[in-house]
Amino acid sequence: MLNVSKPSANRIDIELSGVLDAAEMQAALDHLIEESEGITHGKMLYTISDFEIPTLGAMAVEFQRMPNLFSLTSRFDKCAVLSDAAWIRTAAEFEGAVIPSLAIKSFALADAKAAEAWLNDPVEEESSDAEFENFPI
Repeated sequence: MLNVSKPSANRIDIELSGVLDAAEMQAALDHLIEESEGITHGKMLYTISDFEIPTLGAMAVEFQRMPNLFSLTSRFDKCAVLSDAAWIRTAAEFEGAVIPSLAIKSFALADAKAAEAWLNDPVEEESSDAEFENFPI
């Protein structure tokens, strides 16, 4: 199951559990792309529970939609990933390092309140020139 919802104008929530087949993947990705239209500086909450590897057909559908999904990431500033699988949390953090325009932070399922708090905090600036103004050379 892959559910996509839009609880506010700049927020998308995604819930993934169990096995996905091609039809479910296609419908969910179409809905995600549609719901993301017009979002700027968005936030995403991605909850992954009972993860099972999608079918080959589902992976093929995702691969076909990859260009749309890559452009979709530019609409979002932050993504919180909730999962009890440590490897999923690690993969999410790695993905965040690879996509510099999207801050991704992972949390255990029990830490949903912390994930919400992180999503609602303003995006911190990584660095500013002011930090280095008086740095001796």
